[in-house]
Amino acid sequence: MAKTRANRRTLDSYTVKSINKTVRAGDCVLMRPLESSKPSYVARVEKIESDSRGSNVRVRVRWYYRPEESIGGRRQFHGSKELFLSDHYDKQSADTIEGKCTVHTFKSYTKLDAVGNEDFFCRFEYNSSTGAFNPDRVAVYCKCEMPYNPDDLMVQCEGCSDWFHPTCIDMTPEEAKRLDHFFCQNCSSEDQKKLQNSHATSRLSDTKVESKRRRR
Repeated sequence: MAKTRANRRTLDSYTVKSINKTVRAGDCVLMRPLESSKPSYVARVEKIESDSRGSNVRVRVRWYYRPEESIGGRRQFHGSKELFLSDHYDKQSADTIEGKCTVHTFKSYTKLDAVGNEDFFCRFEYNSSTGAFNPDRVAVYCKCEMPYNPDDLMVQCEGCSDWFHPTCIDMTPEEAKRLDHFFCQNCSSEDQKKLQNSHATSRLSDTKVESKRRRR
């Protein structure tokens, strides 16, 4: 006679002894990769379960994919800390959790004063079987018409308020940082061409922030 599956119960939380961190459903975590040379996997905990004796704790997770793990791979506008929330669910031993992390919305990430090792951001959901993204379109900027990469330095035109990469307007990042006023080619008059960017270099967000975010 086959053994019946042991009853499992849902836990409100679980403390991972190796890192002395308490994990709950909804938390984002770093999980041990299969290969030690690869970065930790990132997942969102959906449910925590244990057997009737309170041991053999497992977590049901929803995986985040890095751009290079997606169909099509990493593209120019993908940030170094960007992740995609996938439709890929799995069950893993809770003891494979290596740490906790925070996956910010794109908007809140751009407003961080400093980005830590455990800070990531997500602006797309990703279908792991088709490679489709939701949303399938985002705003584009600059002459190159690329979505915004929060790692990139950009300058804002005082005329049209569009944002530009220094290299796309024949400028070095160092030159861009020294500007006092900037008008793009479409907005420039003969007098304005002599002006330089008064907004100073800035990361794109609803409010202007420092051009270079410190990493801690």
